Amino acid sequence: MDLILVRVLFVLIVAVACYFIQPFGRSASVDAVLGVLIGLGVILFEWRLRLVSLKRLIGAAIGSILGIIGAYLFALVVRNSVPEGHTQSFLQILVMLLMAYVGLIVGANKGDLLNLAALGGIFGGEKQSRKSYKILDTSVIIDGRIADIAETGFLDGVIVTPQFVLRELQLVADSADSLKRNRGRRGLDILQRLQKVASLNIQIVEDDFPSVREVDLKLIELAKLYEGKIITNDFNLNKVAQLQGVAVLNINELANSLKPIVLPGETMRVFILKEGKEYNQGVAYLDDGTMVVVDNARKMIGKTIDISVTSVLQTTAGKMIFGKWDERAAAARQDTAPRPVNLASSPVNPVPNGVEVKKAQPMMLDRPAE
Repeated sequence: MDLILVRVLFVLIVAVACYFIQPFGRSASVDAVLGVLIGLGVILFEWRLRLVSLKRLIGAAIGSILGIIGAYLFALVVRNSVPEGHTQSFLQILVMLLMAYVGLIVGANKGDLLNLAALGGIFGGEKQSRKSYKILDTSVIIDGRIADIAETGFLDGVIVTPQFVLRELQLVADSADSLKRNRGRRGLDILQRLQKVASLNIQIVEDDFPSVREVDLKLIELAKLYEGKIITNDFNLNKVAQLQGVAVLNINELANSLKPIVLPGETMRVFILKEGKEYNQGVAYLDDGTMVVVDNARKMIGKTIDISVTSVLQTTAGKMIFGKWDERAAAARQDTAPRPVNLASSPVNPVPNGVEVKKAQPMMLDRPAE
């Protein structure tokens, strides 16, 4: 609130000064309006300047100073080679503006190469005080796994949710298609879960890029502006962002890296769900969704079998396991397995070998004498 009052006071001071001094040669009211516009322009410049790191500010200042020195040297050449007049004045001003602008831009871009921590003092904490921004993509919000990761405490820094991503989520939630509508509502619920995590700093930013129409490209421009990372599970956005030098945190890559390691030669027990693309293949899936392609298992669809892992293929879309089912080995294990005893057909008290069993003779009862 105090900062707003200072800004308003600054604009009023500039307007009053222009009203009394009339630096533009207009009427007092017109000069006051121009003073207000100048004050607003300075405040806008100051607001944008707050987003720039200290390295870039120092680089821009050094570049501007070097540019002005170079412009002064060029102005001496222009003054000695061009006759006095409007052309000479225009060339001197043009050279000064050009060199100052080039020095400012180049110095700001090269400012990231400065190592301010080596200077110590007030510059030693520049790297530690910088905030780490992580920008959420629409796909990763709808996916929902980001909330589970956040609740475990693996995410730090500032989690940025752009306003144009919220608009896209709202459009999906209001869709006529029931599937899209449920996905959009799920994304809004995930954002509410993220806001309830106490260890997270969630910020909704209003920055937009009207000249850019695609949401993915807007995310890339926003990541460049905040010098942050994009959290996504979109394969295409991942590739485009890497080509433009923007760091990406891919949820799918994180999930693949956490899957258990399976080495060739190991045995595992799987349920054959369907047949594969190649001849006599069966397809199974692990609990984490990893596909297992099994040779010689087409006729075992709907059954659980033991297979031997032959190879593991890591792709950008995930991990695939290839295995083989040995029918002869499975049959041999079944033959050597102990067979259950049928108690219904066996005697209750079996007689040991070598023991002679005599039949019981019928008993004769004596009749009474007549």
